[in-house]
Amino acid sequence: MDDFIRIIDDDFDEEVEFLRKLIRCNSERTESVTAQDGTVYPFGQGVEDAYQLVMSEGERIGFATCDADHYGGHVEYGNGSRVMGILAHLDVVPAGDGWSFEPYSGVVDGGYIYGRGTTDDKGPLVASLFAMRALKKAGYEPSARVRLVLGLDEETEWTGMERYIQDVGPCDYGFTPDADFPVVNGEKGILTFDLVRKLQDRKLNGLELTQLSGGAAHNMVAEKAYAVINASDPALYSTVKDKLFRYKTTHAVINGFEPKISVRGIGRSLKISVEGKSAHGAHPQLGLNAVSVLMEILGLFSFASEDVNDVISFYNDNIGYDPGGERLGCAFRDDVSGMLTLNVGVVAYDRKSITFTINVRYPINRTADDVYRAIARVTDRYGIGTVRKSQQEPIYFDPESRMIKTFMETYQEFTGDTESKPETIGGGTYARSMKNIVAFGALFPGDPDLMHQRDERLELDHLKTATKIYAQTIYKLTQEGFEF
Repeated sequence: MDDFIRIIDDDFDEEVEFLRKLIRCNSERTESVTAQDGTVYPFGQGVEDAYQLVMSEGERIGFATCDADHYGGHVEYGNGSRVMGILAHLDVVPAGDGWSFEPYSGVVDGGYIYGRGTTDDKGPLVASLFAMRALKKAGYEPSARVRLVLGLDEETEWTGMERYIQDVGPCDYGFTPDADFPVVNGEKGILTFDLVRKLQDRKLNGLELTQLSGGAAHNMVAEKAYAVINASDPALYSTVKDKLFRYKTTHAVINGFEPKISVRGIGRSLKISVEGKSAHGAHPQLGLNAVSVLMEILGLFSFASEDVNDVISFYNDNIGYDPGGERLGCAFRDDVSGMLTLNVGVVAYDRKSITFTINVRYPINRTADDVYRAIARVTDRYGIGTVRKSQQEPIYFDPESRMIKTFMETYQEFTGDTESKPETIGGGTYARSMKNIVAFGALFPGDPDLMHQRDERLELDHLKTATKIYAQTIYKLTQEGFEF
């Protein structure tokens, strides 16, 4: 153990520099691209650049590599019959703007490294890679193959992991470094769906909603939203501006946050823009949803289209700033995983319909059908349809199992923290993609959770500690005779 701990200390500057290089790859998923040689990169050039950087580093270290047709891959060492997997991902959610440092620069400042992906999930992935490297340099021969699996679309559809498993096969057991310490023994179920209201397409006199847009992803609290309105009688704009001024005066702070609200003329129309505060979709209460602010503002006005008025009323009466689904009828909870959370990630409008993309994290003792049935009792009254998009069942591990205890013991060895307990989370990790996988780190208790937010950053001391924890965990999980 002393050997690989010393190696991690000696190589830490190199680890930080490699993480900086990886952060500089803007790995937000884009449309597929085709290289000059005809190779298709299904998740875009940026994701592919990050992927190739890690694969090349793995080869340089001396690990075996495997590519599943650019949908995913792995680096690995060891020759055992079993596979101990570490499931991490290289794609990131959109960075947005308003950062203290450029989000794809990897700036180091004040003991932190800044950038999109530092905590979700490039930093933990690099910690895992350098933990493997330290063990190899120390001469450790594991009884199981140690495989770092590189996911490429975890933040969106998981098609890459599905393809990887189809081509390569699952690992036997292991962890995903994509959540919290000390260890996650349960994850809520996750649903993504659209609430859609169709609109009558007809020209009306009066105030008209011509554009409505907001949010960047279903699993992020919408940080920005805007609406464009047009009036057949320009005199109506004075009323709109007066109401907006009063709203800004009386709503300087909403749920503890200060929204930024602006209005400006665009030709003969007015554009109302809102900026709230982003947060991870699993924790909507930690942000301020710009879509909710905007819908509340639009509720101040009477539009010529009753369909539009109905949708606005539905939203404000049944969703609003409610992160727990109470008004939508789905406020489930249990003693193990806590309350359901509901996030409106995106709103879209095309004159024929208004669509809200919703992300729900529901307790482990409930089912997807429970949620949909509860919501339907409300949405049916408004003529709003539900389009199911994706579903992930909850998972749960006994906190007294050998696997969970091994993670807990290792975490405690390096932190001295005996107070923190195994926890369940609303986040969805690759632990759901294979059997016997547990989410393990790398966010420490008390750390600010800036995943999916501006100024995402990772404390360098915690990066080093996580690397040591992962090295010791790999060592323990790959001893002869270890059983899950």
